[in-house]
This record gives sequence, C-alpha cells and structure tokens, in this order.
Amino acid sequence: MTFHHQLSIYLKDSNAYGNTYFARYFEWQGICREKWFYECISRDMLQQEGVFITKHAQQDYLAETFPFQEITCEVNAYDVKRCSFWLEFRFYANGAPVSIGRQQIVFANHAKQITALPELVIKRIKRYALRK
Repeated sequence: MTFHHQLSIYLKDSNAYGNTYFARYFEWQGICREKWFYECISRDMLQQEGVFITKHAQQDYLAETFPFQEITCEVNAYDVKRCSFWLEFRFYANGAPVSIGRQQIVFANHAKQITALPELVIKRIKRYALRK
C-alpha cells in the first residue's frame, strides 16, 4: 500500500529564479509524514507512549518545479525494525518524478531513550512497506 498526499506550490515557495526552494522539500517531507502518521498509524501520534525522532533526512533533486504546479507525494516505509523504520517520499509534478527523499525515524520514550514501537504500530507501518 502507498500513501498519497497532494501539495501546491505557491510564489512564497520559490526563489528569485522562479523555481522552488530546495528547503521546501524537507518541509513537505514533514507535512506528508505527519499526515501519514495521523491518517494511517495513530491519530494521537502516540503522544502518551513516546515521541518520534528523525535520526536522518535526505533529499535528492531530479527536476525543477515552479509556482502553481501541483505536487503529488507518495510515502512508503521500509527497513521496519523494533525501534525504527525508514520512510521514502517520492514527489511528482505532472506525473514525472521531481525529487526523492528519505527519513529514518526512531521511537523513544518521554525521557528520549530509544524504545520499542508497539506491535500494533509496527503492523500498521508494515502495511506501507515497499515491495522490492
């Protein structure tokens, strides 16, 4: 299963050359990640049990985007482990890939000590695992 989210590019998202700021893609990763957690994993973001910490984030740029383009983001999980997992973000404009990003997410208790994800949450995350 793949999670999809639509984004719109506005003038505020662009630079003096008229293309999208590279940093917006990291912002969009966060937006898509939060929407995925909320809709697919846990509406309360597991706030009673702990916190999600981004250990690693990366973004590869494939093509420029511009204001007023619609962006589709596809989100999948991979390398799901007891305390961590990776998310892959694939961004498309007009059906063509424009960027691919990744985040490694770890789960920690409120004292910020890495701890195991609840089994139900691992099952939910695995529903979005990439099939390779």
